[in-house]
Amino acid sequence: MNDREHDIDGIEQALALVNREQPAVPAPGTAPAAPPAPARSPAETVALPQPDAPAGHTEADPGPAPGGHSTATPWAEARAVAARTGRAVPARPRRVPLAQALGQVLAEPLTALTDLPSFDTSAMDGWAVAGPGPWAYRQGTGILAGRAAPEPLSDGEAVRIATGARVPADTTAVIRSEHARADEAKLRLHVRREVTPGQDIRPRGQECRTGDRLLPAGSVVTPAVLGLAAAAGYDVLATIPRPTVEVLVLGDELLTEGLPRDGMVRDALGPLLAPWLRALGADVLDTRCLGDDPQALRKAVLGTEADVVVTTGGTAAGPVDHVHPFLATAGAELLVDGVDVRPGHPMLLARLAPDTHLVGLPGNPLAAVSGLLTLAEPLLRGLAHRPTPEPYRAPVRDGIPGHPVSTRLVPVTHRTDPRTGAEHSVPLHYNGPAMLRGIAAADGLAVVPPGGARAGDELEILDLPWAEGCFT
Repeated sequence: MNDREHDIDGIEQALALVNREQPAVPAPGTAPAAPPAPARSPAETVALPQPDAPAGHTEADPGPAPGGHSTATPWAEARAVAARTGRAVPARPRRVPLAQALGQVLAEPLTALTDLPSFDTSAMDGWAVAGPGPWAYRQGTGILAGRAAPEPLSDGEAVRIATGARVPADTTAVIRSEHARADEAKLRLHVRREVTPGQDIRPRGQECRTGDRLLPAGSVVTPAVLGLAAAAGYDVLATIPRPTVEVLVLGDELLTEGLPRDGMVRDALGPLLAPWLRALGADVLDTRCLGDDPQALRKAVLGTEADVVVTTGGTAAGPVDHVHPFLATAGAELLVDGVDVRPGHPMLLARLAPDTHLVGLPGNPLAAVSGLLTLAEPLLRGLAHRPTPEPYRAPVRDGIPGHPVSTRLVPVTHRTDPRTGAEHSVPLHYNGPAMLRGIAAADGLAVVPPGGARAGDELEILDLPWAEGCFT
């Protein structure tokens, strides 16, 4: 058993203890009751991290506003705002060579510039034959791929042919080499099984005809799309370029190497964010550590050439949280100022210029991941004009405690019951805002509604890029 499986199995046992004590999920439209606090022995107690944080760049829970309602944007609405914001920025299509188009989005439909195949071709190595057999043939290499149109065949005639070679006119069929017997003495070809007219011939236009629409605008250019475009006659593609991002890591307490010491901690977000943003479809121009310096922050943001600036930390209201004051003096438009989600609720989205935006992530690692998937992912998808994926839902193996009024994002891993074959998601234990151990073992984040979820409930799952091996 590997460490990840050991971690998950231990978590399942721990959650089983917790879920025995969980209250029922309230009915829609009713206020969730406060969970009871039954006494447990130390051996039974399972520490479920709460959405708070240590001193420094804090993420303390301010609780609901007067009247019982949070002033933060609901989680689903925040994602919708980010997506609309990205789509509102006009696309700037450009034509690029095929080799530079990977990961970009087609700005116009991909239409065939030629028939595919552009002539009748042999699907196999073998013999092109005309009429009924046996057939007379001439010795030699026969017809090879890449050669000009061969001479037509007469009835009773055969010729060797290679895969992909142009089929002679009047060919009845192609016989695979293993299905034919050549009499070298009499130069006669005999067949080992029945011949069907047209067999193993790819007729011209079998895949598409000139002008056929192969892919719609908005399709992501994958390696397979590059191959299709090349086969269809393209040298360049009209694409929408990947949005550019600059990452600014804030905090005087951060070390970039070595062990934590003297109240300092290692920067986990600098190494994490750039590859994650690339997997989300962005080109990362730079990652810089600025400390808690308001002037450095102002200079970096106002001087950026990126479409999106992503900051980490400094989004709350502490003495060294400089993001809000900077946005106010810069005349930025706050589109999302706090999201009703745990962890990560101090995240924000601001418009600095018509085509420049800032995503402010909390400084705690899992809280920053929450902000990345809540605001940065839909914003980048909108800027790239990528299609919105269908929501993915899966049943959870165990109940998951919920926040009384906020959505929770909880790391989960996908598991299959070996007895029934049923697939489900298992919540991972290390899910506090400052923790990365859970997300490092996860396949996705479960979207847990206020009040929690019962075992078997189907929850929306935000799959992580590495769950599909995406590290472009």
